[in-house]
Amino acid sequence: MSTNLVLSTYDVLWQDNQDVAEQSLKQPFLQHMQSGDLQADDYMKFMIQDINYLVKVTEMLEEMSKRNMENDIYLFMVDRYKSYKKYADSVPDVKPIPAMAKYLSDYRTIMNEEEPILFAVALLPCERLRMWLAKQLKESKSNAYYTWKLDNMYGHPEKHFRKLLDDHLNTTELIQKANVIFRQQMQNEENFFRASLPPPPIKK
Repeated sequence: MSTNLVLSTYDVLWQDNQDVAEQSLKQPFLQHMQSGDLQADDYMKFMIQDINYLVKVTEMLEEMSKRNMENDIYLFMVDRYKSYKKYADSVPDVKPIPAMAKYLSDYRTIMNEEEPILFAVALLPCERLRMWLAKQLKESKSNAYYTWKLDNMYGHPEKHFRKLLDDHLNTTELIQKANVIFRQQMQNEENFFRASLPPPPIKK
């Protein structure tokens, strides 16, 4: 007797958008990081923008945690806020590059115009994509950027997201909207990596 395996919405979102993950891995920034010849100033600029992302998303999570919502979503927002805040204290303001400005603007639009569960969806691509990318990068411990790989490859986003998304993304309409938002944020991640080290211009 055969049984139909029902995939978790958490997994479906990833599977439907893994093509963006593959494209992200091909970006010069990550490829040069993998080979160890990424210029230090390019990495520094990336990290400054990444810190700015952390600060701004922490601020949005704080705002979300003060809104009315179902209790498990509220607890998720508070937990994510506390987790982000540990790394976002005492960081000066940074002017975002255009790719990061759009990324943060999309977050704020989702926060202000969509249901709280969809803001949770918007948070997932960063955590899941970076864990996947870190695992794909073939770096030795002698690589100067091995610490980025190490810092990102051992996350457990499923612990925070899987049950929440499966419980609340319970209609076709919500799942479709979640997929659009997930892909948008995956694309924002790819755009950030691309902008962090643009490919050289094609010689004519």
